[in-house]
Amino acid sequence: MRAAGLRPVQIWIPDNRRPGFADECRRQAEAVAAADAAARDLDAFIDAALSDDA
Repeated sequence: MRAAGLRPVQIWIPDNRRPGFADECRRQAEAVAAADAAARDLDAFIDAALSDDA
């Protein structure tokens, strides 16, 4: 793998077997959904920002 130009790295990720993991995922997903619902004009803003008309 090194000959192919790759190198090993170690990363730490949340343990999805830990008690409360699913509850925390749900809490974060609900927070994102609430923020998305509160920003009704966000889709139009993003569409305008990504538009090729600029």
